[in-house]
Amino acid sequence: MSSNTHIPRKRFGQHFLHDQHVIAKIVQAIAPTPAEHLVEIGPGQGALTTAILPLVKTLDVVELDRDLIPYLQAVCEDLGDLKVHQADALKFDFSGLVTDGRLLRIIGNLPYNISTPLIFHLLDSITQIKDMHFMLQKEVAERMVATPGSEHYGRLSVMVQYHCQIKLLFNVGPHSFTPPPKVMSSFLRLLPAARPVKAHNLVHLQDIVRQSFSHRRKMLRNCLKGLVSVAELESIGIAPDIRPEQLAVEDFVRISNIVDEGTV
Repeated sequence: MSSNTHIPRKRFGQHFLHDQHVIAKIVQAIAPTPAEHLVEIGPGQGALTTAILPLVKTLDVVELDRDLIPYLQAVCEDLGDLKVHQADALKFDFSGLVTDGRLLRIIGNLPYNISTPLIFHLLDSITQIKDMHFMLQKEVAERMVATPGSEHYGRLSVMVQYHCQIKLLFNVGPHSFTPPPKVMSSFLRLLPAARPVKAHNLVHLQDIVRQSFSHRRKMLRNCLKGLVSVAELESIGIAPDIRPEQLAVEDFVRISNIVDEGTV
C-alpha cells in the first residue's frame, strides 16, 4: 500500500501533515528522548511518527483507521519498535499504558472533529501524563488559552486550565496538510500543574462548570439555580449577578467546594 492510495476520510477528520519544516519544529518543541514514554494519537501516514520513532526507539500509537496501519508499520519497520493500538482514542484507556512508572508524553495531530471531547477524555488520566503536545484547530486552541471575559472563554478553558499550564507555541497554515483544512491550526503544549486552590470533588467542579456555561449569557444565580444559593455565592465573595464568563478558574473551584462541603 503506498501513501498515495489512501484517501483521507472526512468522517475521521483526517488532514495529514506533510510540511517538513513544521514537522521539524514539532520535534524540536517536544525534544523526545529514549528514556521517555511517548504516545502518539492519530499517526495517520506517519509524518510525525517516522521523525519521532528513531529518537525514542519505542513508540505507542493509537490509530482508529485500520486501513492505515499496514502502511504505517511498513514505513516504520526499520526505525524502532512501533506498538500500534487499533482503537478509538475517545474510548482508549491511556492510563493502561503506564506499566513501569514512567509518565506518558502524549503527542498528536488531533482530528478536528473529536479534539474537544478527546481533550476532556485525556484529562481523566491527567495523573498519568507528564505533558501533551497537540496540533489543534486554532479556534479550539484559542478556547483553551482564553482568559475570563473573552469571547472564547468557556467550559474547555476552565477545565483544561484547572489541570494544566498551556502554551500556544506556533500557528500552522492549511497548506501544511493534505487535504488542506479550511481553518488555521495551532501547536500547543500542556503541562499538568496543580492549582493553588483544589477542588474537593472533581465531578462537582465539572458539573458546576458545565451548568454555568450551558447558558453563558444568563446571570450566574440563574445558571446555578438549585445548586448554589445567592447567599452561598455572596459568602465567598462572588457576585450572583455576573455572567459565568467573568469568573476565574479559582472562582469555579470555590463554588464547587461550597457545594461539596458547605465550606470554602
